[in-house]
Amino acid sequence: MGRTGASSRRRLVGLTFWWRAPKIPALMKSESIKTIYLIAICGTGMASLAGLLKEAGYQVTGSDGNIYPPMSTLLEDLGIPVKAGYKRENITSDIDLVVVGNAVSKTNEEVQEVLAQNIPYTSFPQALSRFFLEGRKSLVVTGTHGKTTTTSMLSWVLETAGKEPGFMVGGWLNNFQRNYKVPGGDYFVTEGDEYDTAYFDKGPKFLHYQPHSAILTSIEFDHADIFNSLEEIEAAFEKFVSLIPTEGFLLVEHTVKTEKKIWSNVVCKLETYGFDPSADWSVGDYRFEGKEGCFQISRQGQSLGEFRLPMVGRHNALNATAVTALAINCGIPLEEVRSGLNTFRGVKRRQEIVGEEKGVLVIDDFAHHPTAIHLTVSAIKEAFPDRRLWAVFEPRSATSRRNVLQEPFAKSFGSADKVILAGLHAPEKIAPEDRFDPEGVVQTMEGEGTKAWYIPEVESIVDFLGERLQVNDVVLIMSSGGFYGIHQKLLNRLAGA
Repeated sequence: MGRTGASSRRRLVGLTFWWRAPKIPALMKSESIKTIYLIAICGTGMASLAGLLKEAGYQVTGSDGNIYPPMSTLLEDLGIPVKAGYKRENITSDIDLVVVGNAVSKTNEEVQEVLAQNIPYTSFPQALSRFFLEGRKSLVVTGTHGKTTTTSMLSWVLETAGKEPGFMVGGWLNNFQRNYKVPGGDYFVTEGDEYDTAYFDKGPKFLHYQPHSAILTSIEFDHADIFNSLEEIEAAFEKFVSLIPTEGFLLVEHTVKTEKKIWSNVVCKLETYGFDPSADWSVGDYRFEGKEGCFQISRQGQSLGEFRLPMVGRHNALNATAVTALAINCGIPLEEVRSGLNTFRGVKRRQEIVGEEKGVLVIDDFAHHPTAIHLTVSAIKEAFPDRRLWAVFEPRSATSRRNVLQEPFAKSFGSADKVILAGLHAPEKIAPEDRFDPEGVVQTMEGEGTKAWYIPEVESIVDFLGERLQVNDVVLIMSSGGFYGIHQKLLNRLAGA
C-alpha cells in the first residue's frame, strides 16, 4: 500500500509538519472585513461557505474554472457574482480577504496576484472556524464513512429540538433544501473531513474545527492521492481527537475503539456506540418495514425503546444511534430526539430514488469506497428483497481509481444480482501502474459466480441495460460524481424518449 518516489516523500514531509500554522499575511479583525473573495467558489464546501458569509452580511464574490449546477445555481440564487476562469484582474484592491480553495495551487493566476498585492488570505476551514465556530459549541462528525448522513441527521435533530444550529454538510439536506445554515443558537455542526486544507496547509481540514464534541464513525484507508498508508490516516484522527477539551464528549464506533490505538491523548469523556451489546450505546432488533428502519437503542444496557427512521439499512440505524447519543449528551430530551429522527428526510444522492419507468426503479448513491458500496448494496437489497438488483459503479474518486483497494472492490457487490463496472473517470491522471483495473475485478466476480460486465462508456451502459431490464428491476447507480447524467439517460431510454 505504501509508495516510493519524490511525490510520496513530499507528502510525507507535509504530513510530518501539518499542524504548524501556515505563514500567511496577518488577518484583519473580523469586524473590519466587508468584502470576501473565494477562489474556486463552486466547490461544494466553498459554495456553502460563500452562502454562510453572504447571509452573515458580508459582500461575497468569487471565481471558478468549472461553473455548473447545483453549486452554480445556489450561488446565483444567493446573488453571489461568480467570474468564469481565474484571471489576475479579478483580484482588486477593495478585497479585504481571500479564501483559497484546496483545489487551487500556488501557481494559480489569482493566487499569484493575491500574493503580489499582499492581500490577507486564508483557507476554507480556517474561514469557517474564524467566522462561525469561535464562541460556539462545535459538533464535528468525522470518519471514513457515514459523515454526511450523520451530520445531516444531527443537524435536523437539533433543529427540531429548537436549538437553531448552524451547519455545513457535504450533501444536500432534504429537510432544509440546502447544505448550510447560519447559526441562531450555540451549536454549529460540521462534517469533519480529513482531506487536506490548502496548498499552504497540507494538514486535514478537521484540525481547524475547534471540536467541543465529536462522533467518529470509522477509520479505513482512503484518499490515496494524499495519504500513503492507513497509519498516516490514523495519525490524523489521533491529532483530531486530542483537540477535544476536557469538558467535551467523544463518541466512537465500538469496533474502532477496540481495534485502534489512537486514544492516548484524549482528555474528554469517551463512549462507544455499535451493534455490540457491550457498547455504551447499542443498537439491536433491526428490521425494515413500511419504508422505515425500526430498531432498539440501549444505553449501558438500559433500553431507550424503539426508534423509527425513514431510511433503509442497518448502517443508518447505526448513524441514528450515534446522533441519539450525542444529542442526549447535549441535553436534548429523548422524545425530541426520537421525533427528530422519525421526521428526517435524508440527503440527496444517498439512496435517492431518481425515478421509475416501465416498472424499473433507478436509485442514485454517492458510494465510492468498497465498504460504503457493500453497505449500500446490502441495504437496497434488503429494502427490495423480491426485486432483481443491478449495481452500476463508476470509479471516479481519487481512491477508487487506484488499485490499492482492488481486492476489496471485487467483494463489495456481493448482494447485487448483476453488476456493471464503468471505465475510470480521467484515467490519464493516474499512473498506469497505480490504476484500478475494472476488467480484473469483473473477472474475479465472475469467477466467484457473480454476473458482472465491464462496459467503459455511459451510452453503452444505457443501451445494455435498456435491452435487458425487466419490470420490477432495481438499478442502483453509484458514483462520487455526476456519471455523465446516466440516471436520466437511462430513464429516458426506458420511456422511449
